Amino acid sequence: MFSQAKAAMSGAWAPFAPDGPTFRELTVQALSSIERGYDLLAPKFDRTPFRTPDRVLDAVAGELRPLGPFDAGLDVCCGTGAGAGALRSLCEGRVTGVDFSAGMLAAARQVDAIADRTPAVEWVRADARALPFRGAFDLAVSFGAFGHFLPAERPGLFAGVHRALRPGGVFAFPIGAPQPPGSPLYWTLLGFDVAMRVRNLLWRPQFVMYYRTFPLKEVREDLVRAGFSVELWPLEEFGRRADGSPHWRLVVARRR
Repeated sequence: MFSQAKAAMSGAWAPFAPDGPTFRELTVQALSSIERGYDLLAPKFDRTPFRTPDRVLDAVAGELRPLGPFDAGLDVCCGTGAGAGALRSLCEGRVTGVDFSAGMLAAARQVDAIADRTPAVEWVRADARALPFRGAFDLAVSFGAFGHFLPAERPGLFAGVHRALRPGGVFAFPIGAPQPPGSPLYWTLLGFDVAMRVRNLLWRPQFVMYYRTFPLKEVREDLVRAGFSVELWPLEEFGRRADGSPHWRLVVARRR
């Protein structure tokens, strides 16, 4: 979900489908825990703008392809499996998707079964903050999930991905440029975060979802402390801002 608001600025955003979730269903989700909320949303998730757009997936896969071919791939916080599809095009061995929502994993399995895709993805239910893997993958990706982690949780998250990778393995994810204070999107995201903080003060269980808690500088520092070397690649598919900086970058972190 985290990257989709920023996808709007680059033309990658799509509206809710007519058969997507109703306003009432979204309200119930927002008043639930993260896990329960996504279990409820899962059957209609792919018909919302929260699913990572194919344009983003294709751009990331295109940038990573020259680094491959990879053997085993891991999609961290895989949701209904959109990122696993990109991994299939990059990995010659097994592909694994991990998520803590049983509903999202069930939807991913159903999509895989209907499409009869090979090789089959291994869908694993686990908390991304405690990944059950060690030295098992050559490539890990994640799309649109980092808003669900508080800044204090990032070091543990990145350390878990580091353990899951083989030496020299790559952890890659797209990240959007921060919005200038004068832009409407800046105030929209700020307003959303404020509303979520108020909601979490007044309502239990909490639903952690913030757009402004994943700044590139701090993220890069946490990756380095976790044992990664970090490169930033512009995703030229999405153009550049008036100051010449890219709208989107691909973070390419390699396990040292």
